[in-house]
Amino acid sequence: MGRFQRLAEHDRPTISLEIDGMTVTALAGDTLQVAILTNAASVRTSEFDDGQRAGFCLMAACQDCWVWTVSGARLRSCSTEAMDGMRIITRGSAWHIEQS
Repeated sequence: MGRFQRLAEHDRPTISLEIDGMTVTALAGDTLQVAILTNAASVRTSEFDDGQRAGFCLMAACQDCWVWTVSGARLRSCSTEAMDGMRIITRGSAWHIEQS
């Protein structure tokens, strides 16, 4: 069970995306942060320690919700729309992805 629970608005089309290798569903129009937090307890692990991060400002200003595409592009999950077929990595860093 994720940190977020959808209480209403279930009638939008369903999309499928991959988060850390696991296929999950979201609703069309959800941000990545909503898609992640309806399926997980946190958005990512801090790059400075083992603390779990779930976003802070929800308006793309605080730098707390960064995730990466499997190709290494860095995205703010709170302001990026989840798209069908996206492949997102929440654990690691852009440097780690580039070195893989």
